[in-house]
Amino acid sequence: MLLQCYRRRLPQLAGTRLSAQMWAQSCWLRRNSSTSAPANSHLELPLSGVRIVDLTRVLAGPYATQILADLGAEVIKVEHVTRGDDTRTWGPPFAKNHNNLQSPGESAYFLGVNRNKKSLAIDFKDKRGQDTLRSLISKSDVVIENYLPGTLSRYNLAYDQLENDKVIYVSITGYGQTGPYRNRAGYDVMVEAEMGLMHITGEANGPPVKVGVAVTDLTTGLYAANSIMAALLGRAKTGRGQYIDVALSDCQVATLANIASSCLISGQPDAGRQGTSHPSICPYQAFPTKDGDIMIGGANDKLFGIMCNLLGKSEWIEEERFATNPLRVKHREMLVPMIIEETTKKTTAEWLTIFEGSGIAYAAVNDVQSTLNHPHVLARDMIATVDHPDCGPIKMVNTPVKYSLSKPSIRMAPPTLGQHTDEILEREVGLSKEVISEMKADGIIA
Repeated sequence: MLLQCYRRRLPQLAGTRLSAQMWAQSCWLRRNSSTSAPANSHLELPLSGVRIVDLTRVLAGPYATQILADLGAEVIKVEHVTRGDDTRTWGPPFAKNHNNLQSPGESAYFLGVNRNKKSLAIDFKDKRGQDTLRSLISKSDVVIENYLPGTLSRYNLAYDQLENDKVIYVSITGYGQTGPYRNRAGYDVMVEAEMGLMHITGEANGPPVKVGVAVTDLTTGLYAANSIMAALLGRAKTGRGQYIDVALSDCQVATLANIASSCLISGQPDAGRQGTSHPSICPYQAFPTKDGDIMIGGANDKLFGIMCNLLGKSEWIEEERFATNPLRVKHREMLVPMIIEETTKKTTAEWLTIFEGSGIAYAAVNDVQSTLNHPHVLARDMIATVDHPDCGPIKMVNTPVKYSLSKPSIRMAPPTLGQHTDEILEREVGLSKEVISEMKADGIIA
């Protein structure tokens, strides 16, 4: 692998930065020289040559490894030998399996976070399964798992039980490897509740609600992916792997961001639920229209004045109680109903036309289906069609970040269960076809 090759020569290359880069590049090209590659191919992706053994299920871990897979890493998704990732059964909806009409198909949930990966279905409770997986890990750069603390040590797969001292080993849990809650199962919605997010989400006079997507899982996945890339850079310098402890609870506290900072600085409780409004800016929220809702942000005095003119209420600009943002926040309960009285006189489309080009921040409040068919979303190439081996063409959300040189893309559809088991065990682990057949017959792999 690129980084392993670079690491082996690190002592000789110390102090010769350019030479080290050239050597790393030559390792990369040697490893991938078996096939010629067109421009913007997998070879140009930043993580090409990095192998990840992915022992995670559901969302946070798979989301992290999907980000890395989009960037070129070879992600081997290790799944339960019969049922696979839990989310394979989480539906409806399911994409119809054209090859097996009796099957419910592939769940939309699983399809959403497992592209660009290979599936290895193996029972690592069995000693042969453990040995096989350990052999694969010995040739890999990263291991990522999301079992409760101590679980994998029962199968000789914990960080301190591996023979690969260069490996980067990531554990994602609800509450981390230490602390009084370390053995508590951590689910997104529970962490949202425990770590403050649910308390500040919802309408001002309503009950706490969860965010519409599992945002704690997703931000944890982002933190995990970022940490892995940082550790890979660190290993390129030092030649050493390391253990990374990622907790949903920690990531949720970190992403309280300015709200947490306000509480720390003031020493006061948070401002509670604000609905779509902003605790420190007014007006900055969703307003009802004749047929829907529209977000309007008068984030400073100039923009507030523009909004007043567009609403046909220029006299509000001179109103002493609305002269500055702090005054508008103070008199929010007076100002907001006045704005609603005006916005409900026209449709959302009419207001969008009025606000266009004005410089004020505004947006229609769209449902998800409208978002996926939004002209800007389509123009940004955020929806891709991929050919699935069992389900045929399926639409997927595309990788979001655009690079000038590298071209991350959906190179492979999300795998069927065990789709790559034979390939991985024969090519990477070195098992013979006879041994693979025997392990299949014994139910150790699929």
